[in-house]
Amino acid sequence: MHVFQDSANVDLVLNGFSWILRLTLVSAAFALVLGILLAAMRVSPVPVLRGFGTAWVNIFRNTPLTLVLVFCYFALFSTLGLKLSDNIELNNFWLGVIGLSVYTAAFVCEAFRSGVNTVPAGQAEAARAIGLTFSQILRIIILPQAGRSVIGPLGSVFIALAKNSTVAVVIGVLEASDAMRSLINDNGDAVIEIFLVFAGIFVLFLVPTGYLFGWLANRFAVRR
Repeated sequence: MHVFQDSANVDLVLNGFSWILRLTLVSAAFALVLGILLAAMRVSPVPVLRGFGTAWVNIFRNTPLTLVLVFCYFALFSTLGLKLSDNIELNNFWLGVIGLSVYTAAFVCEAFRSGVNTVPAGQAEAARAIGLTFSQILRIIILPQAGRSVIGPLGSVFIALAKNSTVAVVIGVLEASDAMRSLINDNGDAVIEIFLVFAGIFVLFLVPTGYLFGWLANRFAVRR
């Protein structure tokens, strides 16, 4: 473990994983909101909204994340001039958040749509019978139950997002995979050691996260 006896290398690792954590949490928040909106569109009675939601899901679920992030950098930033910060690191970070959010929202949408399908149709029909609008039915009756039933699948999406965050290195976000590459370049005789440390950190973070979502799913499951 001689590589990590150097405090500079330890700081490099911590900085890399701090970017991973920030990318994951911020992107998860945006993806959750966007995914719920897309799910509402996919079950909407308005054909245009259903078509938009379906197109979004089909496009992003079948497009490699790397291409999405490269598009954000070269199309949004380089071509269209979208500048989110004067600091290049923060600008790349926010471009990464955009790419990860729109990509992950497609999977969040499908998770929520599967949850919507678990809600008995009779509840929505009864709500329509007493005069509730589609948006009221969705907000008051369907989404609260669907949200509780998809905690487990959302946990899997969150874990996948945390791992996918390492792809942001392609647009210059100095996260964990970039830190790993730098350490390997400077310490070619310790490749296995470096790999095991980085893999171990991911395992130590993501395995308990998986158990937490599993516990939450059982704790808040809808009992029918």
